[in-house]
Amino acid sequence: MPISPYVKSLRADLGSRLLLLPGVSAVVLDAAGRVLLGQRSDDGSWELIAGSMDPGEQPAETVVREVYEETAVHVVTERITSVFTHPPYTYPNGDRCEYVDITFRCRPVGGEARVNDDESLQVGWYALDALPPVTELSRRRIETALTPGEAAWFAGQP
Repeated sequence: MPISPYVKSLRADLGSRLLLLPGVSAVVLDAAGRVLLGQRSDDGSWELIAGSMDPGEQPAETVVREVYEETAVHVVTERITSVFTHPPYTYPNGDRCEYVDITFRCRPVGGEARVNDDESLQVGWYALDALPPVTELSRRRIETALTPGEAAWFAGQP
């Protein structure tokens, strides 16, 4: 998986110690109600399209960029659906991260879903009742994005 120059510079100083990083994820729903998913190349899991923010980048810009970079699908953001901190994750190379995730509901406006970089083995559109095995966290983000209304879900909210 490519590492951003920013995170690479942090890793040069901190090694593989735990980093708290801002990230985004996308629940992209097409007109047929299917969700866009990718199979990660590092561990083979099926996930929503996601990524880390770069310095100076706005969260909505990041999610649009990440979806295109990974899938060749152009999207527009519709709303924020959840904000929470992921459990710590250890990458295969030993680097540890904990992401503060902002999940956006998005809709496609162009492009055709395909593997567009080396972060995914496969990408595609999936009916909600025929998803590949996704994590419980991804399933919860999808369900939250499908909840009617404008309010976002916040972890730890009283």
